[in-house]
Amino acid sequence: MAFISSEMISCILLSFLISFIEGRFDYHYVTCGSTLKLFNPYHNIRLHSHDVKYGSGSGQQSVTGVEASDDHNSYWQVIGKTGKQCERGQPIKCGQTIRLLHLNTNRNLHSHHFQSPLSRNLEVTAFGENGVGDEGDHWVIICSGNYWDRNQKVRIKNVVTENYLHVTGDTFGRPIHGQKEICAYPSPSELNYWQAAEGIFIKPSESPVPTVRTPAHDEF
Repeated sequence: MAFISSEMISCILLSFLISFIEGRFDYHYVTCGSTLKLFNPYHNIRLHSHDVKYGSGSGQQSVTGVEASDDHNSYWQVIGKTGKQCERGQPIKCGQTIRLLHLNTNRNLHSHHFQSPLSRNLEVTAFGENGVGDEGDHWVIICSGNYWDRNQKVRIKNVVTENYLHVTGDTFGRPIHGQKEICAYPSPSELNYWQAAEGIFIKPSESPVPTVRTPAHDEF
C-alpha cells in the first residue's frame, strides 16, 4: 500500500473543501489565516511553487506562474510579519506587511538581491523552514481604500528590495517546462497586479467560518 504523507492529505482535504462547500459569505476582504491562490490577470496565471530549486542564483526553491486553476501547489496562506500577531479572521489593511506561506512546502514567499534566471530582474523564491525565514519574506499589500478587497487588483511589494511581485511573461524549459518566471520588478506596472482567486477565506468572528472563492474568470 502506498504511503500518503500528511502534506498530501492536507492538500486533498483543502481541495475537497473548495470543491464542495458552497460559499454563502458576503464579507469581501482577504483576512489573516485565509488560504488562497493569487491570480495575475495580465498573464492569466496563478502564483505557484514546488520543491524544485533554481539551478542558478540563490539555489532556493523556485516560484513560478501556472495557468492551471486546479494545481494544489498554488495555495498560499496569509500570515503576519515575523514577531507580530495577525489575528485570525482580521482583514488585511492596505499598506500592511504580511507573509505568504506556501501551503505545501511550508516556505515563505521571498525576495532578495539575486538576479532572476530569465529576465535578470530580482529573484523570487520560497524560503525558510516551517515558516521561519528572514526579513526578505515580508511583503506590503498596496491597494486603495482601507482593506484588501477580494475583488480588487493589488500590488505586492517586497520590504527588503522595495520591488514588486511581477510576471515578465518569460517561460521556463525543463524541469518546469511552460511555467512563467516570477520576479521582483522596481516599478509599478500592469504586469504586477494580483487578485485573490480560489481559496478558503476566514470570517472575522470568534468561530471562524470558511468561505469558498470561485472567481468569474475561472471554471473551478
